[in-house]
Amino acid sequence: MDTCRVVIVDDHALFRQGLKRILTEKGDTEVVGEASDGVEVLRLLDKLALQKITPHLVILDVSMPGVRGIELIRDLKMKCPQAKILMLTMYNDKEHFYQSMSAGADGYFLKNGPEAELFSAIEKIRQGRRYVPPSIAKELSEDPDQIWQGFEKPILTTREIEVIKLIAEGKLNKEIGVLLSISVHTVEHHRANIMKKLNLRSTADLVKYAIDKRYL
Repeated sequence: MDTCRVVIVDDHALFRQGLKRILTEKGDTEVVGEASDGVEVLRLLDKLALQKITPHLVILDVSMPGVRGIELIRDLKMKCPQAKILMLTMYNDKEHFYQSMSAGADGYFLKNGPEAELFSAIEKIRQGRRYVPPSIAKELSEDPDQIWQGFEKPILTTREIEVIKLIAEGKLNKEIGVLLSISVHTVEHHRANIMKKLNLRSTADLVKYAIDKRYL
């Protein structure tokens, strides 16, 4: 298989440097770019496209300031549909895992995982398969290649998570509409669905939920 061209997206510079060293030392992987957040990585992909460089893989941190990694997946897929996406995270739980996979990620790797497992994940993804960490696969007691297909859907959709995050940040419906390029009526609809799904009665309850789920 050809050299794997990788883009790393993580808001911690030291972590990016360490990961770049690990990947580069293997010899068959080339880090073609780094970014600290969503805006930066989208600009980076435009720059790489002008240079006629197409990444094979984007290693994307789940939790970053501003737009979360999960919320970036759709934009990354539109910008660079050929690239596979491996989520990088400390969250060893089913909710973050399925949110990532249902949003279009090709794999989910825990930051405390061994190097050998990282390379196994990359190889599997490049072969067109999805990667599930052993700890989550064991918990679900299913064939790792079938887990994402039969998994129960997350409580909130990706769009609803975007809305709840902005509400928790104190944004008004009109502001949310502008930020997400949707109408105020659509924001109100999403908000009502969120409250109903989560059985919440107030904005304060909604903010507490967002904090508990680390959406902020």
